[in-house]
Amino acid sequence: MKIAFTTSDQIHINAHFGWAKKIDVYEVSTEGYQFLNTLKFDGDLKEDGNEDKLVPKIEALADCTIVYVSAIGGSAAARLIKKRITPIKARSEDDKITDLLEQLVQTLKGSPPPWLRKALQQKSPSFEEEEVTV
Repeated sequence: MKIAFTTSDQIHINAHFGWAKKIDVYEVSTEGYQFLNTLKFDGDLKEDGNEDKLVPKIEALADCTIVYVSAIGGSAAARLIKKRITPIKARSEDDKITDLLEQLVQTLKGSPPPWLRKALQQKSPSFEEEEVTV
């Protein structure tokens, strides 16, 4: 599954979703994790009430299961959830991305909590969506 992190230094989860200029994306599985890419955003991202700034971010995160943020507005959180992306607020801006990735790998190896199982199920293609060739 793909997990995203809003970050200003690519070490900590320390950027507000709406203001984030960088979002790092990782692939996470029971085998471990791997950095995929950094999504970069420009423009006046600090303007509150400018909902248009969220559209490119939400579109860029379309294949992510979870996005970790230091903060997020209610509207942005609702829009992510509608796209089946689970926003999660970090405990602190000192939380390190790698620490969280290691915890996720261990959680996936064991018994994931209900919220994570639900997030994983939402991103899995259903039987009806699978392409069948005859």
